[in-house]
Amino acid sequence: MLSVGIVGLPNVGKSTLFKALTKRQVDIQNYPFCTIEPNVGIVEVPDERIIKLAKFSNSAKIVPTAIQFTDIAGLVKGASQGEGLGNQFLANIREADAIVQVVRAFEDKNIIHVSDSPRPSDDIEIINLELILKDIDTLKKHLPKVEKNMKGGDKEATAEHAFLTQLLLWLEKGKPAKDLEAKDKDVVFLKNLNLLSAKPVLYVINCSSDKKIIDYPASASPALELDVKLENELSELDFEAAKELREALPHPKNSIDELISTCYDLLGLDTFLTTGEDETRAWTIAKGSRAPQAAGKIHSDFEKGFIRADIIFWEKLLAAGSWNQAKENGLIRTEGKEYVVKDGDVVVFKFNN
Repeated sequence: MLSVGIVGLPNVGKSTLFKALTKRQVDIQNYPFCTIEPNVGIVEVPDERIIKLAKFSNSAKIVPTAIQFTDIAGLVKGASQGEGLGNQFLANIREADAIVQVVRAFEDKNIIHVSDSPRPSDDIEIINLELILKDIDTLKKHLPKVEKNMKGGDKEATAEHAFLTQLLLWLEKGKPAKDLEAKDKDVVFLKNLNLLSAKPVLYVINCSSDKKIIDYPASASPALELDVKLENELSELDFEAAKELREALPHPKNSIDELISTCYDLLGLDTFLTTGEDETRAWTIAKGSRAPQAAGKIHSDFEKGFIRADIIFWEKLLAAGSWNQAKENGLIRTEGKEYVVKDGDVVVFKFNN
């Protein structure tokens, strides 16, 4: 399962956000390094399509897709050199596939800030710089191995060395690895390093619904504005009560559901759907997956013995009223091995046993 690490300075709302996401009891005390060992939780991805398809098929069971979230302890300036248990926390980030960086954008004298008062631009710069500094350290330790291979006549090592030299200069300018354009083999070299600053980032601007938002930089993109404290309170209510309270807010922010869905996109994922009387299920695939690979998500035998896939977009299936009617109307397409499965496709796979 792909995972998202929640990072930020101490006391910016990371653990409160994690609690709102997972509805789990976690320590959210008002002091730095309240979280030492990372909290881990599995979160369902909200998807109205499977609800509607389950009703359409009279399914006995609904199975949504999910993402793992990890609440990682607060980073501080100097983390890349071990400050504030930094090495341990940076190792936790390395295990994540994407990063949610929580940025505090509200004033509250009762909540401690490591720099006395929150300054979103500075706070973002501290986190990003620490990730980059750790990547520089990683790269400098890796380069001698590549140089050794070059001396042994390894042509691929020569190409890797050229790219990594360019990457090192880029990082030393304070730019994250994810912003450097990598082509062909360079993508493989970059992926093998598993650099912290190469991971996709979503900024969560933690702001109060009834207080002025402290300005944050346009470079913090993509970004969602959440009242994390409020979202945590709403997470303890039933769906209708939470919806009613949210709609009554004079200045509504983004929601937890929007955050989960955005993370799903950030990870480069799509969803295809299967539906029937037994169950309606959402299946996670990487964007660009072809039909046999999608079939393999259900069972490896489906991929090995793949023949074809019968496909219809979920809204067209609902509008047709039944699978048979959709077939009569010519709405169901038969696709082969080269078909790239689209987000929202309802699929029936045909395969040899």
